[in-house]
Amino acid sequence: MDAELAIDASFSTAHQRLKESCSSRDWHRDKEDPDQPETVQAMQIALNLPKQGTPARHRVLEAAARAVVSVCLDERAGGDTAFAAALGRWYGHRIRKVARRSRNKAWNDVQALPGVTVDVARAFVPSAVNEVDPLIGKLQIGHTDLPADQPGEPLGDAPVIYVDTSLGMSAGKAAAQVGHGSMLLAAILDTQVAWGWKQAGFALSVREVDHATFERAEKEPGAVVVVDAGFTEIAPDSATVCALWRPLGAQ
Repeated sequence: MDAELAIDASFSTAHQRLKESCSSRDWHRDKEDPDQPETVQAMQIALNLPKQGTPARHRVLEAAARAVVSVCLDERAGGDTAFAAALGRWYGHRIRKVARRSRNKAWNDVQALPGVTVDVARAFVPSAVNEVDPLIGKLQIGHTDLPADQPGEPLGDAPVIYVDTSLGMSAGKAAAQVGHGSMLLAAILDTQVAWGWKQAGFALSVREVDHATFERAEKEPGAVVVVDAGFTEIAPDSATVCALWRPLGAQ
């Protein structure tokens, strides 16, 4: 078989599970009771933000987006594993993500926990919010903001996740949103295309744009738009990010 067509069986299963979980946007809301933390599932994301040499905002967001989709389509997600079971429980609830600030020893310590690291972000296997590993739990949820930057044109032959700057989201909030965008984009792809994206390391760009540009992106064919529940920072039902398979205007 041609190497390009040789899709790993575990990947096919992981991708099918992701597709099935995203086919209904209901997220089984009746299963979640905020007064019972064991019913609230979330994927934790650690962002490596040292005091010296803090990475640029777009780099952090790109790393978070790639880390999230990497967890969803990891080979362990396609097997009969604790990794896959944890994802399955999360898929059956609201798809919550929580970004946390990490640095130095704390960043190194969490590398041993189940998940995937991409550059300056590590996405972990989801869990109930009252079962978060203590090494993750001590990472600060707040103070994840970073100044806006000007990274230039996005990659021309890779997906782009556009972020609406008019919402004024912190870097931590935006990291969670672009993570939504990357996994939802992967879910609508043909398995062969998704496999090719994985072989490319889930290469993508994140660009923060004004509201008018964001609205243009929303209207592009195949656009994947994330609408937030509004638990933190922004109003409910706000469109936060828009993922395109290729840059705006290159569809």
